[in-house]
Amino acid sequence: MDTPIPEELFKRIASCGVMAVIAIDDPENAVPLARALADGGVKGIEMTLRTPAAVEAIRRIRAGCPDVLIGAGTVLNRSQVEQVKAAGAIFGVSPGCNPSTLRAARELGLPFAPGVASPSDVEVAVEHGCRLLKFFPAATCGGLPHLNAMAAPFAHLGIRYIPLGGISAAELGAYLASPHVACVGGSWLAKPEVIRARDWKKITELATAAMAIVKTHRPA
Repeated sequence: MDTPIPEELFKRIASCGVMAVIAIDDPENAVPLARALADGGVKGIEMTLRTPAAVEAIRRIRAGCPDVLIGAGTVLNRSQVEQVKAAGAIFGVSPGCNPSTLRAARELGLPFAPGVASPSDVEVAVEHGCRLLKFFPAATCGGLPHLNAMAAPFAHLGIRYIPLGGISAAELGAYLASPHVACVGGSWLAKPEVIRARDWKKITELATAAMAIVKTHRPA
């Protein structure tokens, strides 16, 4: 793997526009959830490793929904890199920029986007060859004004960002309008209580609404 995110995958992530950020308690809900999101046009998922069900959920989505771009979030160490790679995760994401986790991802061949919140974080990521980065936590780190200011000194390197953390549907369009943003992570698309209630119709409706905003700001 020449870079942490190969060019083809980089473009595929960017083409999603919005990516659902998920915390799931029951792996039985994984495939119906992925299908509900896909029915609304959202075909990118970051499955966070915040529950014991997450790795199995990744495995089931990869097997049952091959058209869905399923990645793993909250990847904090080498052991988790190994687990999500074995489960079939197409990419990994971390909340911070841990060099040892980045090295593990490169060694094991897992495309990876580390989390950044400051120019110093970006420099560490750049040193490790990364050019797709997670801006986290977006809302409490100054939101879009902070991202645009932080990204400016590195723009000539072709770096793009996935902002997430406290972003609402109402802010989606503004983030998508930034030239620094590849796609936007949204936990509002499928909140844990809605998943537990198996309200797939609501999730599809939220996904449809989000993709309408994506198409407005990024017409094909």
